[in-house]
Amino acid sequence: MSAEMDALTVVNQLRDLAADPLNRRAIVEDQGCLPGLILFLDHPNPQVVYSALLAVRYLAECRANREKMKAELGMMLSLQNVMQKSTSPGETKLLASEIYEILQSAGKEEAEQAEAAAASCKRKAHFFLGSNNKRAKTVVLHIDGLDDPTRRSLCEEALLKIRGVISFTFQMAVKRCVVRIRSDLKAEALGTAINSTKVMTAQQVVKTDDGGELMVPFQEDSAVLVEENTDIPDYLPEEESPSQEQDKAVTRVGSITDGMGWLSTAANFLTRSFYW
Repeated sequence: MSAEMDALTVVNQLRDLAADPLNRRAIVEDQGCLPGLILFLDHPNPQVVYSALLAVRYLAECRANREKMKAELGMMLSLQNVMQKSTSPGETKLLASEIYEILQSAGKEEAEQAEAAAASCKRKAHFFLGSNNKRAKTVVLHIDGLDDPTRRSLCEEALLKIRGVISFTFQMAVKRCVVRIRSDLKAEALGTAINSTKVMTAQQVVKTDDGGELMVPFQEDSAVLVEENTDIPDYLPEEESPSQEQDKAVTRVGSITDGMGWLSTAANFLTRSFYW
């Protein structure tokens, strides 16, 4: 029990650090963090696996990381195992598949950009390269009331309960949340879930033809039935998580160097623990 709780604590700490774009290069360059994440992908607890996939997804958003991540021993094989494992929840498989596609395309992007510059410009507007996957789509929400870590926690809980939500990223400074969902899930389901908190309301941010943005409110009388997700366990409660504020993910544990050293120690612990 203690070892499993340690694993949950470590993977959630690493996920929070990876959510900050300023940390992503340092995490991948660290000798212990990436191997530790790969070990997490084979963990028997599905909550640990899903949180590890979110961390890997964050790291893969940095183009400079992709070649190294792809070449890291066990990375691609572990992603394939998650995709093929019969006990993996559907959202977990889809997230692993999209990460696999991103890393698989590493090294080919420069040539593709030279041949298709216009298509490349369009890709930059997407959340990440997997956005072209027809099985999933990206929805951008502007959330009134998303003011502090407590509200963010409420928002996380609401989104995690929706079957069909793959992943999400918060942009606290502009009160936005970028959500990856299955293609058959209506965006209104997200609005209904956020509005059910009673302290936040959501609007969908859409692109206009001239490249601008338009905020489209969800109709109050168009609430849709939200199918709850029972496959993926909830994240650790915020009070148990090593970091409560995304903007202070690094300062909460000291400097980035201190954080990486701590994660390396944790990775060594996992290496000893996972060889059962």
